Amino acid sequence: MSDRTDDLAITLFGELFMADQLARNRISKVLPKGMELSHFGVLNHLARLGEERTPAQLAKAFHVTRGAMTNTLAKLEWAGHIHIRPDWDDARRKFVCISPAGRNARDAAVSAIVPIIGDVVNALGAERVRAVLPVLREMRYRFEHAE
Repeated sequence: MSDRTDDLAITLFGELFMADQLARNRISKVLPKGMELSHFGVLNHLARLGEERTPAQLAKAFHVTRGAMTNTLAKLEWAGHIHIRPDWDDARRKFVCISPAGRNARDAAVSAIVPIIGDVVNALGAERVRAVLPVLREMRYRFEHAE
């Protein structure tokens, strides 16, 4: 790589990670009491899918260890936001689904988050945001499949 490409890569890296840090900080502050970003992520994923997932599938989807996902699921189950049931065909496996209380908590979180992200979209302009989304998706895809 050339020095110019290296500089561009480092600048891009810095902007992505700073934007991520700042967005996470702002969003964490408005989430319902006791909810963490990881909890919201799982609830949002399950709500959007509308079907059960195994803990292993969730860990893979979020690129975390099974242990980390087990910890998150235990907290969500304790809060009543998910139901975990055994697989009737394979007792070693479990299935996770969002509960009605979890859907309500997810909806409350979305209601708190949307104004923050909406303000950013409005400030930047919808067309500029639409234009950058394909680039961000391709970057995510390349990072996901780089291994």
